[in-house]
Amino acid sequence: MSSIECPKCHTGMTEHTLSTLSGGVTVDKCSACRGIWFDLGEAALLKEKWMSDHIDDGDPLLGEKHNKIRNINCPRCDKPMELLSDPIQKHIQYEACAQHGMYFDAGEFTDFKYETLMDVFRDFVFALRKPA
Repeated sequence: MSSIECPKCHTGMTEHTLSTLSGGVTVDKCSACRGIWFDLGEAALLKEKWMSDHIDDGDPLLGEKHNKIRNINCPRCDKPMELLSDPIQKHIQYEACAQHGMYFDAGEFTDFKYETLMDVFRDFVFALRKPA
């Protein structure tokens, strides 16, 4: 059982293990808002795994609401986390602690995992508009 608290709603988080062909990956999920804490490297590892988006079963609308909460602290070291945008899908924002991991609001990991056709189209239009 995890002993960390959700950095957004301060509810206790529980451990959830996702089995992969290369072994299990355990993440911490908030039992209230369904946000997910990934220790260093876990999100990148699970992004490539088939069916790993099932770990993100929270309501994306609640996730959007919680995404507006800023200035949160790392659930491991209690230091302020940095707000980052995914380099490929710039609309995805998450909080990260360089020493311990990253936090996704409900629905964000699923979005992080899949680059949609709309993302590709938006990047294409942006590239066309960018001055040479």
